[in-house]
Amino acid sequence: MNIKFYYGQHPDDVKMYDTDELREQFLLEDLFVPDVVNLNYSHNDRIIVAGLMPQKQELTLVGGHAIGADTFFERREGGVINIGGKGVITLDGADYTLDNQDCLYIGMGVKNIAFKAVDAANPPKFYFNSTPAHHAYPTKLITLADANKVHLGDMATSNKRTINQYIVPATVPTCQLTMGMTILEPGCMWNTMPCHTHERRMEVYFYFDMAEDTRIFHFMGQPHETRHLIVANEQAVISPSWSIHSGVGTSRYTFIWGMCGENQVFTDMDVCAMEDLR
Repeated sequence: MNIKFYYGQHPDDVKMYDTDELREQFLLEDLFVPDVVNLNYSHNDRIIVAGLMPQKQELTLVGGHAIGADTFFERREGGVINIGGKGVITLDGADYTLDNQDCLYIGMGVKNIAFKAVDAANPPKFYFNSTPAHHAYPTKLITLADANKVHLGDMATSNKRTINQYIVPATVPTCQLTMGMTILEPGCMWNTMPCHTHERRMEVYFYFDMAEDTRIFHFMGQPHETRHLIVANEQAVISPSWSIHSGVGTSRYTFIWGMCGENQVFTDMDVCAMEDLR
């Protein structure tokens, strides 16, 4: 199990970053490596982000010095959304089968975990977020049909979309983790515009379901001092609480969002007026 750490930044410092430094500090590349566990640990609310793709062998998450606990979920909870073929997650001997677009919430206290493929020729791709926890809530499987649906946007503004809220208080109790998947209507390329920040939470955007030559122009930074990242398929962006997080694609895409921080109120956001963006 490999782990890479990402440290917090003051927005005034980020103004000085060039493209390479922005990508190094905020862009998560190469998330899915067959049969390898690569964890990305952000000091922004201590979220851990990973892509787990078991193919020829089972994958597991363990504790140790980097986690500061004997087992991975000793003081953590987690969420998994499968974007690949059918897979199985085993938690302390109990099997959970995840089809494409299924989600699994994993409560604090799980000791043994294994990720495995049903068909090695079509392996699962488990996109994983984990946050610190203080209470053990029950593990729960949530399908796309079970997710709470929020319809936003309009065809006229190229942002008509459905927000599928998998891990929110309305579907499953958690300590702080929330996760969901936003699906845009055909012909719509903008997400989260008008944009916002939420000073009380951080967020990670994971872009996928893209053609090889499709790219996302992901906008970040303070509203009056914006920057952008060029994002390819199956890459993620860390968004600190002070940063906007919005994007537009050159073609179709889907994205998964994960949040943690002070609260779980989805509408707790500070909307940025278009005339204030620079």
